[in-house]
Amino acid sequence: MTAAEQIRALLQARADALHARDTSSVVAPLAEDVVTYDLDPPLAHAGGRGHDHAGLERWFATWRSPISYRLGELTVVAEGDVAFSYSLNQISGTKADGAEIDLWFRSTVCLRRIEGAWRIVHEHASTPFYMDGSQRAALDLKP
Repeated sequence: MTAAEQIRALLQARADALHARDTSSVVAPLAEDVVTYDLDPPLAHAGGRGHDHAGLERWFATWRSPISYRLGELTVVAEGDVAFSYSLNQISGTKADGAEIDLWFRSTVCLRRIEGAWRIVHEHASTPFYMDGSQRAALDLKP
């Protein structure tokens, strides 16, 4: 299996773990010193936050239905012990309050092969915002 295939499998397994609400499998591929720029505040999460099982469990509890998580247009580039991926991801389902969510967002994941295993060292998720002065997130965009 090529490095790119290994990384695709790792990212798909992580998406499947989100769907299954399997906290341990979601955080398993994270490096100890991971830095994430996630959709939730603050602007950056460093190190141990990426392994915050309790925070992930609290987020899972905000969903009534299964969480659908799809990796769209996934591109993986790997060279030696360093790799990155980028994709347009979709998360959808029903929140605990009954709100239906269907959100597309941008994702970039940087990985290093550490002791023979691919580990996520940086992850960046973002949504664009309208440049019309409203400062509204553009949550209605679809690829």
